[in-house]
Amino acid sequence: MALTFDYKVRDKSGGLVEGQLDGDNMALVVKRLREMGYMPISVTPKSSVSLKAEIKIPGFSDRIKLREIAVMTRQLSTMVDSGLSVVRSLGILGSQVENPELARILTEVRLDLEHGSSLSVACAKHPKAFSHLYCTLVQAGEIGGNLDEVLKNLADTIEKQAQLRKTIRSAMTYPGVVLSVMVIIFTAMIVFIVPVFQNLFKTLGGKLPLPTQILIQVSQIITSAWVLLVIAVIVAAIVALRKWIATEEGRRKWDRLVLRPPVFGPLFHKVALARVTGTLASLISSGVPILESLDISAETAGNRSVGDVLLEAKNGVREGRPLADPLREHEDVIPTLVVQMIEVGEQTGALDGMLKKVAEFYDQEVAVTVANLTALLEPLLTVIMGVGVGIMVISLYLPMFSYIKLIHN
Repeated sequence: MALTFDYKVRDKSGGLVEGQLDGDNMALVVKRLREMGYMPISVTPKSSVSLKAEIKIPGFSDRIKLREIAVMTRQLSTMVDSGLSVVRSLGILGSQVENPELARILTEVRLDLEHGSSLSVACAKHPKAFSHLYCTLVQAGEIGGNLDEVLKNLADTIEKQAQLRKTIRSAMTYPGVVLSVMVIIFTAMIVFIVPVFQNLFKTLGGKLPLPTQILIQVSQIITSAWVLLVIAVIVAAIVALRKWIATEEGRRKWDRLVLRPPVFGPLFHKVALARVTGTLASLISSGVPILESLDISAETAGNRSVGDVLLEAKNGVREGRPLADPLREHEDVIPTLVVQMIEVGEQTGALDGMLKKVAEFYDQEVAVTVANLTALLEPLLTVIMGVGVGIMVISLYLPMFSYIKLIHN
């Protein structure tokens, strides 16, 4: 069954043309419009025919994953290296990517290029898909005439960032799931099971053991209206914390606190160092000036404590000092290993290579730390869950043992 599509296109003179066209699917309609000599801007199913295609959930339907950008960038690099123009490469990519939002953005970027814009400027109009780092590296590739090579390095950088993010997410997923299950089990027992035993104990009479009394008190608090007040206070505290973190000073203090916990602190520190050194290596190897590279790396650090150190180091470099010197003054944030590697890189003229090795080292350190953390948390959380359930069961059955003893006597 043919569907009706609303379309917006530009003709050969650049004029905007709108209309409707029937077709089996969106790809065939786009192909037909191009055969007619038009440049498609948007093609959407008519709402009366396909309601599903028009439903968009903000934050979900227009979401672009980091890995999708990495794949698209690598494909663009391959096409440009094969001799295809950037405009034609973007046209091919725009018609084959699965994400409709990314396809729309690529189409707009291609149209900007056809009107004389540079790739970096066109990408900068879409910060949701292309970061400041992305646009800066593309600009460096355009100026240096090695856009294909820069795009390849950029794809590698984005893939590493995506893998790093996936590694951290996997480390947080298991504890989160187990803790959620624990909360559900304990809540269910306190809300549904403890009141049953409480009524039984009232019927039998007698003094209850202290653990049982505590458990019944907790059950009464949770099943009463006070729990709503507690939940409201917790939610308000979380909202207030998020607003505080959104402020400049709040974010700076929070990022400083994040690095202090004994287990997760070193992990987040390694993640920030891996991101900073990898980004700085990509920028320097692509020909971006060191001062601008430090600025961008500070923005993408993901931790203000690390970013502030880079900005201070930038001031030292502007004064003519080697990069390693100002970094050495912050050994609590930038480890000695990183400083020494940077110093050797500056002395040998291979700073980007040294930074890349440091980034690879910390990537491996993050992977090992996450693996060890997961291996430690799995049995630990299982034991905690077992102990918690066991305490609750024992607290409920302690009075039963006393009643049985009284009956036998």
